[in-house]
Amino acid sequence: MTRRNLLRSTALAAAAAAPAWANWKSSTVQNALPRWRGFNLLDLFQALPERGGYPPPVTEDECRWMRDWGMNFIRIPIDYWFFVDSDWKTSRKLMPEDTVKIKDSALEPLDRIVDLGRRFGLHVNINLHRAPGYCINNNAREPFSLWKDKPAEEAFVHYWDFLARRYRGVSPLELSFNLVNEAPSPKDEFMSKEDYYRVMTHAAGAINQVSPARIVMIDGYAAGGMVADNLVETGLHQSVHAYWPARISHFRAGWVDRKMDFPEPEWPIKNASGGVEIGRAQLEGRFVSWAEVARKGIGIHCGEFGCFNRTPHEIALAWLTDVLEVLEMYGIGWAMWNFRGPFGILNSGRADVMYEGWYGARLDQKMLALLQQH
Repeated sequence: MTRRNLLRSTALAAAAAAPAWANWKSSTVQNALPRWRGFNLLDLFQALPERGGYPPPVTEDECRWMRDWGMNFIRIPIDYWFFVDSDWKTSRKLMPEDTVKIKDSALEPLDRIVDLGRRFGLHVNINLHRAPGYCINNNAREPFSLWKDKPAEEAFVHYWDFLARRYRGVSPLELSFNLVNEAPSPKDEFMSKEDYYRVMTHAAGAINQVSPARIVMIDGYAAGGMVADNLVETGLHQSVHAYWPARISHFRAGWVDRKMDFPEPEWPIKNASGGVEIGRAQLEGRFVSWAEVARKGIGIHCGEFGCFNRTPHEIALAWLTDVLEVLEMYGIGWAMWNFRGPFGILNSGRADVMYEGWYGARLDQKMLALLQQH
């Protein structure tokens, strides 16, 4: 059986075991998935953090707050190195053969988050932010290529098979999988469209053999900015990331604004004659191709969006308003990057915000209110 036929056959099995929301409908374009809304939690984001150490684990109170604020979704971007049973904490390196050595106890923090999500009505979406052989950040840390090396592909599938089996008993209402974060733009020498198709369908097929009803998402090309058009026929749902334009979302964020030369933010962005160069209409246009895919029955979710804390607050709110309105117009749910931290609503470190004290944290009430409106 080809992988394509495998996915089609498991899709039929999934329909037979369809969860309660399978007939959920929206008056807007995207209606294959619930319109989940929430945050990215960074508990397992970086096994080798560059600065600041590991963030404190999400708390029960924080999950309760999210629920009470009207949210129902948490995305968990994971660095798979956390789970590898080797000396990487000392050597800061992995050998290819080490990558499949999973330390069962290392997954206990993830088990805890899944349990918290279930207890507080927050759908949990597990994502490999760093996968065997690929990461959008510091890819050179990997000992092989997910797209070109068979051992890396097998390790990738091994992890998703392992996670599918570990959480087999968790309802699709409560848990979904997002295979790898921010696929690159296709280039034959690094990752072709055929490479992406092969790896994603291989992993999805392994998951569906274990849990036919499990929701599986793939990120679009170009770091989630472009539809993975050659995978539409598989029926896999797709995740878009909404950071465009980067000169607004990542102003003075050193990993994007590397030369610190992005112009001072304004929204909408004007041209030299004072006309609108980039604004609401252009944002809507960025989602037309995603809407076309959604009309074919593919679920679309925005796995990441947000604005770094160096963008003036009023500019950030104006841009976020348009992003959220466009997503709502197309029926697309979202997960803000992040909950706590420089993109989020708690302890964001913005210099121009009148924060509200919130049980020892500092809450950006204006940003929260904006999220609650959409």
